[in-house]
Amino acid sequence: MTALAFLAAALSAQTPEQLDLTAVGRDPRWRVANRTASVVEAKGKRALKLSDGPGNGLVWLDGYDFADGAIDIDILGRSQPVQGSFVGVAFRVVDGETHDAVYFRPFNFRAADPERHNHAVQYVSDPKWPWDRLRSEHPGEYERAIVPEPDGDEWFHARIVVERPKVRVFVNGASTPCLVVQELSDRAHGFLGVWVGNGSGGYFANLQVARSR
Repeated sequence: MTALAFLAAALSAQTPEQLDLTAVGRDPRWRVANRTASVVEAKGKRALKLSDGPGNGLVWLDGYDFADGAIDIDILGRSQPVQGSFVGVAFRVVDGETHDAVYFRPFNFRAADPERHNHAVQYVSDPKWPWDRLRSEHPGEYERAIVPEPDGDEWFHARIVVERPKVRVFVNGASTPCLVVQELSDRAHGFLGVWVGNGSGGYFANLQVARSR
């Protein structure tokens, strides 16, 4: 690496920031859309709980500008019932309807059916590119299996690296990404938060972000 390239890399790197999910409900910068949020103890972690409900639910930190960087978070969903748990991270957030997200289907983590197994992690860009349109028009491109498979009823760690236009997803410290996609949004910036899908709630803890620009 040349001295100039090293300097550029050093300038672009940022110290990771802890975003306090337990402040939801106390800090007005945290916005909640289409869910009820509470702070609870869940399997050994103090966590943000989002209620079940119809449609997608979102909590984001208003005013927190995110372009590129790494997002680390602990997530807890559930393996049963099937189609009952959709949990993840939203970025490029404008509001509860317009955002990108990477989310997980814990009920598919250890599914014996190969098709379901391959639908464990998903990228979407709402409202233009929801999961069903992506599956229909780009099958197998924006969703993948996770290997080794996490336990769908326990906490797992997700690391989402956004380097526009590429998004890479790592689970439980894996060195190889389980999903690599090209962003579909035309937004280079936006707010950041956590996401649940139709009919689903979820638990979230230890949100840390390292912004590179």
